[in-house]
Amino acid sequence: MNEVDLIKKSLKDFFTPQILKIAIVPLLVTVVVMVIIFMGFADYSLSSLDQVIIQVQNGEEFTVDPNAPFYYVWAVNVLTFLLHYSITAWLAGFLLFTVGTFFILFFSIFTTLIIIGFLTPMIIETLRKRHYPDLVLKGHGSLVSPLWVAFKSVIVMMLLFILFIPFYFIPLVNIIAFNLPIFYFFHKLLNFDVTSTMLSSREYFEIYTSKKNLFRFRTLLLYFMSMIPFIALFSAVFFIVYLSNGYFVELNKIRKPGLDI
Repeated sequence: MNEVDLIKKSLKDFFTPQILKIAIVPLLVTVVVMVIIFMGFADYSLSSLDQVIIQVQNGEEFTVDPNAPFYYVWAVNVLTFLLHYSITAWLAGFLLFTVGTFFILFFSIFTTLIIIGFLTPMIIETLRKRHYPDLVLKGHGSLVSPLWVAFKSVIVMMLLFILFIPFYFIPLVNIIAFNLPIFYFFHKLLNFDVTSTMLSSREYFEIYTSKKNLFRFRTLLLYFMSMIPFIALFSAVFFIVYLSNGYFVELNKIRKPGLDI
């Protein structure tokens, strides 16, 4: 099965009533979480940060509300420090924009991966009954495995962010430098959610070692989709459907050599 056929098959699966019912869950949860966050941020909006900038530049004292959200306090402290020195004042706008963009992007992806992690077994089982009823899944994950993989992925991601600091101030290059660590995290968790649910350790090693670049390409495609506003809210379940179908194809090749599906 070529990649175009796999995408078509996954889209057909996604628009079935069973999968669409599941797809509503991450949409509703994400909307609720984002509404709560923005309601908490409403009283400490960007207009408040603008006031901070004006007061600091005029040499006036500014006291941070102790009841303000932690992210607002952090932003004010960083801005205050930078604006006190002319040589670093130009960094204030850059940091505010880039950190804000990073936070929103990472938070949306992180929330999506957490929600999808709970729905993955249900999605994979639905696909198995629909296309592969004779396959017995032999997942190799445990209750601790997702936490351990997530912890390691976060550590590596943070190290990559630190390593790429020199590239953040280079136009165009900084786009790649910001996204590579997040993509690493996205790929690791999404790939683990699927493979740990449906493949044994041996099957995963056999498939992934020979097809790792193909699956990296697939998760990269999904990562680009996750950055599209609004579409990402509906596409989270499609991520699992698409990757699962890809692994089901490879699993059939292992268990039923010569079978082309």
